[in-house]
Amino acid sequence: MPITDQSARRPWHVQPCAAVLVALETGPKGLSTAQAARRRAENGPNALREDKPLRPWMIFLAQFRGLIVWILVAAGILAGLLGEGLDCAAILAIVALNAALGFHQEFHAEKSIAALRGMTAPQAKVWRDGSVSIVAAADLVAGDVIELEAGDRVAADARLLEASLLQCIEGALTGEAEAVDKHAEALEGPDLPLGDRRNMVFMGTGVAAGQGRAVVVATAMNTEVGRIAGLIKGMQGRDDTPLQQKIAALGRVLVWSSLGLVTLLFVLGLLRGMPFFELFMTSVSLAIAAVPEGLPVILTVALSMGVLRMARRRVLVRRLPAVETLGSTTVICTDKTGTLTVGEMTLRTLYVAGRTFAVTGEGYAPRGEVLPEGGGADKGDAKLLLALAEVLVGCNNAHLVLEQGLWRVIGDPTEGALLAGGQKAGGDRERLEREWPKHHEMPFDSDRKRRTVVRLMPDGRLRALTNGAPDLLLNHCTRILDVSGVRPITGADRAAIAERNAALAGQALRVLGSAYRDLEAAPPGRLASAEVERDLVFVGLSGMQDPPRAEARAAVAKCRIAGIRVVMITGDHPHTAMAVARELGIADADDAALSGAELDGLDDTALRAMAPGVAVYARVTAAHKLRIVRAWQANGAVVAMTGDGVNDAPALKGADIGIAMGRGGTEVARQASAMVITDDNFASIVAAVEEGRGIYDNIRKTLAYLLAGNCGELILMAVCLAAFLPMPLLPIHLLWLNFASDGLIALCLAADPIDPGVMRQRPRRRLERITNRGFLGRMLLSGVLTAAVALGVYLHVLKTESLEMARTQAFAALVFAELFKSFSFRSETLPVWRLRFLDNMPLLATVVLVAGFQVWSQHNETMGRILKIGNLATSDSVMLLAVSLIPLAVLEAVKWMRARAG
Repeated sequence: MPITDQSARRPWHVQPCAAVLVALETGPKGLSTAQAARRRAENGPNALREDKPLRPWMIFLAQFRGLIVWILVAAGILAGLLGEGLDCAAILAIVALNAALGFHQEFHAEKSIAALRGMTAPQAKVWRDGSVSIVAAADLVAGDVIELEAGDRVAADARLLEASLLQCIEGALTGEAEAVDKHAEALEGPDLPLGDRRNMVFMGTGVAAGQGRAVVVATAMNTEVGRIAGLIKGMQGRDDTPLQQKIAALGRVLVWSSLGLVTLLFVLGLLRGMPFFELFMTSVSLAIAAVPEGLPVILTVALSMGVLRMARRRVLVRRLPAVETLGSTTVICTDKTGTLTVGEMTLRTLYVAGRTFAVTGEGYAPRGEVLPEGGGADKGDAKLLLALAEVLVGCNNAHLVLEQGLWRVIGDPTEGALLAGGQKAGGDRERLEREWPKHHEMPFDSDRKRRTVVRLMPDGRLRALTNGAPDLLLNHCTRILDVSGVRPITGADRAAIAERNAALAGQALRVLGSAYRDLEAAPPGRLASAEVERDLVFVGLSGMQDPPRAEARAAVAKCRIAGIRVVMITGDHPHTAMAVARELGIADADDAALSGAELDGLDDTALRAMAPGVAVYARVTAAHKLRIVRAWQANGAVVAMTGDGVNDAPALKGADIGIAMGRGGTEVARQASAMVITDDNFASIVAAVEEGRGIYDNIRKTLAYLLAGNCGELILMAVCLAAFLPMPLLPIHLLWLNFASDGLIALCLAADPIDPGVMRQRPRRRLERITNRGFLGRMLLSGVLTAAVALGVYLHVLKTESLEMARTQAFAALVFAELFKSFSFRSETLPVWRLRFLDNMPLLATVVLVAGFQVWSQHNETMGRILKIGNLATSDSVMLLAVSLIPLAVLEAVKWMRARAG
């Protein structure tokens, strides 16, 4: 069996180094060139698998599927045959626009995999033939021994053989913000979470500090990154959003019911003995009028308007349907690190001389204040804080740099947090380096759990500055710094420090202790750590964490008001995750996190049953996140998934809508998502929810208006056919109604301002139909009203005047009625007089222009010939305008009565 295939199945972290080398048939100095070549030939290059891409023309042709698309194409062709070139062009343009949007979405679907490939290292230092050489990362094979040092990107999954102060940054893979200390000893537990496998390094992660040697155990698709790529590639994502599913279902019903009705009217006409050609032309026009071919473009316009508004609120939309999907979201599964939290270690608390201080500011920006707990600053605070700051800043190898307006750390994130916090407390890095130059240092190691930097003082003495684990550091302290100066440490002091350390750790803070010691004149050589790290003066404690975002708590509260469940899914420790969740209001005090190990013990059915009761998942992998999303979807939820790391990508793609972080997120996460939050602000998601809900409302009222118009036209024509009356409308009348009074007005309704009360509504259920009883009742009432007005005018004029004049006035009444009632459709509950007309200027302008054009065409001979209408007197036009207000008045009266009854 090929070595690479074996590597995908073995828990290498539990095996001793010697056993790993034997299993991989290699040695401490790696493979020979010949062995490596054979293995590469058997298993392929160390690169993520690329599928053969679809050709662009095939992707484009695939967009032309579905009944409604071909009905629209047929309608466009028939409109052309009727000589209506403008309508033909509009219908076919709608089809082409939707095909282009679908092509764009599918053509870019493979970018997630491409972004994952970009994470792999281009080169690696590997032992071949007994010496170290640099080879392309793609040439690595299982059994290769690689060298690692600070600044490297790991080229494959590997088991450490040696580690010297090695630290790796694995946040993109595990979700943890801190650098991870690595060692080579075997671990216990074959199912140990990824973030706890301290003797392993993984493809695509970075080396923050130290050196190491490791043997490659997995390459290409068998690596952890490769498994994530496989999840993205192999899972069956949801191709259609809830809105698309509802519109598609409604479209099918409308198409078949409309064609059935038109066929019935055609048969009735034949039974009446109407001329075949006239009947055929009328039936085709009715079919075009009945099928809402404007619906796709209305949908596109509504979503596009939402996209523009959301861009102003720092939300970028990569796929248009995602706008509405977020509006119907019932569950937001969010990553912790970088989404709910800042994504950067931050010093939050200082403890010195028995006093606790809060440190303000977030991330690595050296801006903020140090404020005494409970207020009331003492005169000696500044001096004590400066003593602690000098240790934090002086025992530090990190550097803070300002890049494109953002402060970033070069080096270990923990040291970056200490450096930023120390500067807030009064430490001056430049002055200290100038006046107290570094003499030598004693690096951190896992046995001592502390780090010391020895600096040369201006008077020639040495000062050792030490940071480390508080409990171990305290064992080496014999004195303590307090307001009166340095004095011997007592048992009470030790108890107080231990109590404060436990309290800070209970708040999910990472705590470090600081101490110093003054030495005599500098010796000619280096001092050993045992000589220096004794008789220390204890200075204080520093508590740090990746803090919650300042605005995240309010955003979570808004989600609760809106009926949206927020679920935290993180690769971090359960204790840390629960502390953040409780602080943000995601979890209650008595809630507990469900770990990845516990998830592995649940099958999909059990997880589905448990999911609604779990608010926090911790120590989870990419596969776990996807399972959690699927469990919520199986419960009927519309799930939004937020994240920024590589490990979030499968769940981002598998959710109903994936939302990536734009500033701190990885390219993999962005390409797998449908939306990107440019400010990495969870509150921006709430703004996007508001936009999405408003867009859905606009689409719903626009659809009701469109269908009400079609319904009125069909009722009018059907009644006249059944009553053996001449057709009240000609094909050109129906096409004009479809384009002007329906299409243009519908576009304006789709862009209506969002109702500010949408966030007080409950989320829609996934299976909720867009056409509920209220929708259908309003649509039918409106259709009957407009048809009744037009029919009344038609019958009245037909008794006293010519058929042409009867058609002219019935046509005008129908146009005016459609225009006026559009104001009523702006809201299902608010009366017209409570809606500000100027909030939708396009609608007001369109109504005025179309109505004016209609009146003008009734007095213009050329337009009269084109529209096949007669010349009306001004008094008749005024009468028709007045009569056409009846549907609007009745609809508003119904609103008023419902409001009184409710």
